[in-house]
Amino acid sequence: MSKTLTEIAELLQASDKKVQLIYAFNGTGKTRLSREFKEIIAPKEDGLDDLDGAEQAPLSRHKILYYNAFTEDLFYWDNDLDADAEPKLKIQPNTFTDWILQDQGQDMNVISTFQRYANDKLTPRFNPQYTVADKDSNTVTVKAFSEVTFSNQGGDDEPDRKIKISKGEESNFIWSIFYTLINQVIDVIAVPELDNRETDQFNQLEYIYIDDPVSSLDENHLIELAVDLAQLIKRTPDNSVKFVVSTHNPLFFNVIYNELNASSCYLLEKLEDGSFDLKTKKGGANSSFSYHLYLKQLIEQAIKDNEIQRFHFNLLRNLYEKAASFLGYQNWTDLLPEDKTLYAKRVMHFYSHRSLSNEEVAEPTGPEKQIVEFLLKHLINNYGFKLQGAQHD
Repeated sequence: MSKTLTEIAELLQASDKKVQLIYAFNGTGKTRLSREFKEIIAPKEDGLDDLDGAEQAPLSRHKILYYNAFTEDLFYWDNDLDADAEPKLKIQPNTFTDWILQDQGQDMNVISTFQRYANDKLTPRFNPQYTVADKDSNTVTVKAFSEVTFSNQGGDDEPDRKIKISKGEESNFIWSIFYTLINQVIDVIAVPELDNRETDQFNQLEYIYIDDPVSSLDENHLIELAVDLAQLIKRTPDNSVKFVVSTHNPLFFNVIYNELNASSCYLLEKLEDGSFDLKTKKGGANSSFSYHLYLKQLIEQAIKDNEIQRFHFNLLRNLYEKAASFLGYQNWTDLLPEDKTLYAKRVMHFYSHRSLSNEEVAEPTGPEKQIVEFLLKHLINNYGFKLQGAQHD
């Protein structure tokens, strides 16, 4: 049954489960769902837009902590290329980082967490508080922990040369701050007597919402992050804080499910009319949740409805690549039928790897649409997909 994201957020709020786990493809609406959920739990103050509310947004009146793409808006690069300045990652003033870095002094834990997930040679340094002179010779105090620089320790780079890290590394760094924050918050709420807690600002905390903290992680670090997060959730006192975790990564989904044996698992789908559906996933379908089976389902539906579009060639190629990797073939083209190899390669390469992102490609022809059905049947009939699919339906 189709719903709005607000209605789905209300369903998540109505649940009494400690953990709710959501899988969705990128672009489906996971991040927007996290925002809708936040607005239900802690509505934004009237008169504040997203930027004005950035300071209070992450702690959101202390009813909800949430990590999503908007959390990253608190961090931005100072790129003064004309002055040849060292690149700095600036931190907007906010209660999120002030509490964990200044009040709790957790900067070293943030750094060690980041290096564990990214690179132990890549070293962040938070700025201390210091005074500088402005153009009019007046002094200005720069707040501690308002910016971060990065450098490589060892290797060919000069040890003290400041560098700009990649977008994926930046996301990992921001997640490391949030992870450290959650760790400290759980330490606080683990004290049952409210009067004995070191701070009262989390006494009203109801939810921790985490959306896709796995950007640019290899499988080993992704598993480590998932296990670490699951351990934090496990040691959270029951009947205190509830967790909602959403992801587009099937491996992350699998590990979290297996670590927590999560009973509330969902698949978020965006329907053709722009509405949404939240399907419950039960039993073994979660412990062995497979991205490739969903790709297979999408392609089969397009064939059934005679609605094959350009993106279905990309899905089919992705399906072949994953099957080849699983079966140990060096190239996905090794799975193609010999009598159709050259034609299939040409068609799938043309539609799934255009040279320009905005390049217009004609509607697939009839024979090209037929090759999608032919190649899907070939993969299913020759590489065990029927048996695998039946086990997970």
